[in-house]
Amino acid sequence: MSQMPKLLITGASGFTGQHACNHFINAGFDVTAVSRKSFRNGQFQTELCDLTNKENVGKLIKKVKPDYLLHLAGQNHVGQSWIDPVSSLEVNAMSTLYLIEALRQENPACKVVIVGSALQFDPQNITTLTHPYSLSKTLQVLIAQSWGVLYNMNVVIAKPSNLIGPGISNGVCSIFAKKIVDMEENKAEKVLEVSNMHAKRDFVDVRDAVSAYEILLTQGKFGEIYDIASGNSRSLGEVITGFKALTTIDFEIESKVKGQEEGMVEISPEEILKLGWKPVRSLKTSLEDILYYYRKNKP
Repeated sequence: MSQMPKLLITGASGFTGQHACNHFINAGFDVTAVSRKSFRNGQFQTELCDLTNKENVGKLIKKVKPDYLLHLAGQNHVGQSWIDPVSSLEVNAMSTLYLIEALRQENPACKVVIVGSALQFDPQNITTLTHPYSLSKTLQVLIAQSWGVLYNMNVVIAKPSNLIGPGISNGVCSIFAKKIVDMEENKAEKVLEVSNMHAKRDFVDVRDAVSAYEILLTQGKFGEIYDIASGNSRSLGEVITGFKALTTIDFEIESKVKGQEEGMVEISPEEILKLGWKPVRSLKTSLEDILYYYRKNKP
């Protein structure tokens, strides 16, 4: 029987999930990867499960009996949350409840890291709520923290900023990279559209974020929320300039909003830095790897 710690990773077929599975296998964990859609990998066990089904979640936890849970699964598209807010609440909030309640009954000592969002809102000020996605992620965190308090469960919250890096992603850097690769192959007009060149974001490489999740699983303090971020804000104009330096083609930039700064979400990695984590990949490295990925993995 394996003596390696058992780690259950939800959302394993997603952008962050695939990086997480590879990272934790290499870190010596016995990984079980959970997804709603079929995927195969010879390095770890895979389980299909609809996390919005309470009974199925209970069976999953009974079968795996994890020592650790990294909960990455969720609906992470703001636009989709407006179209189907109930589904967003089911996927983000209720699936979290089903998971930690099943753990409470099967193995309440399991260390849990719930991955929230920088777009959570302050529940004490409802006027700061801007979309159903924010509501769903805020409720997710409140539920997880509440089970920690009510049932003395070891729950830690990770709140990542904008994750970038190689792989299929709907993030702005991947959108830019895909368009640039299409331009390089003369499949698209040499114009890159951006909503607001002056909009600022904190970008952190997904591989650095996953290393932060490992630290939280092993060292994170009960009930704490840890921001996972680079600590540096970059405008979308800076990102595009970075991409321009990595391609031989010349392209125009069309910005829908001109000369107007956009407020950014405040996020600070201070607490996770105290645990010894720090991002090691530069923005340039991340952009290079994103372009390389899309050049090698053409649709």
